[in-house]
Amino acid sequence: MSLPPIHRVVTGHDAAGKAIVASDGALPTVIELAAIPGTVFHEVWSTAATPAPADNGADPTLGALVLPPPANGTRMRFVDIPPDTDDFLANGAARMHDAFTQAGDAAASTVAADSPHPLMHRTESVDYGVVIEGEMTLVLDDSQVLLKPGSVVIQRGTNHAWANRSDRPCRMLFVLVDATYDPAIAAALALPSSIWKKT
Repeated sequence: MSLPPIHRVVTGHDAAGKAIVASDGALPTVIELAAIPGTVFHEVWSTAATPAPADNGADPTLGALVLPPPANGTRMRFVDIPPDTDDFLANGAARMHDAFTQAGDAAASTVAADSPHPLMHRTESVDYGVVIEGEMTLVLDDSQVLLKPGSVVIQRGTNHAWANRSDRPCRMLFVLVDATYDPAIAAALALPSSIWKKT
């Protein structure tokens, strides 16, 4: 079962300052992860500064897939996540380096021999994740939460995975906001200061 394509409308201004439709149609960047068939990233938009420029700039989603948001920026995407298979749960950990490399952040994967799920990962960002269609289980180091349409997860740089234990794909909307770890949390995670001390 495939989910419908995303329809994106981008606005802008003409030379007189009148509001116009700059683009209207399908997303130009939709990428399926080769290492996790059925996992599809639908790149909607990103910003690379705070405050973000309200301009007529070029489409920031063109180019290679990048998992985290830009420094001082945001990233918006939909992700379609297929049901977990027995093969993926048993052998998926060996494919995570390839999966996260294709997603533009090989270092994000935190999977280890004792991880509760092959997709365990972490980014230094605050992420808003909304279940649009289907069901998803949020997996953390010590707990799990079942999510249904309308569920919202505020992911504050924590180690986590998305486990689809249903029989159909789940679509989630994510807005990722660049963040910096609190020094006490960074120390507890034993992260090098070069990761969490952003300049």
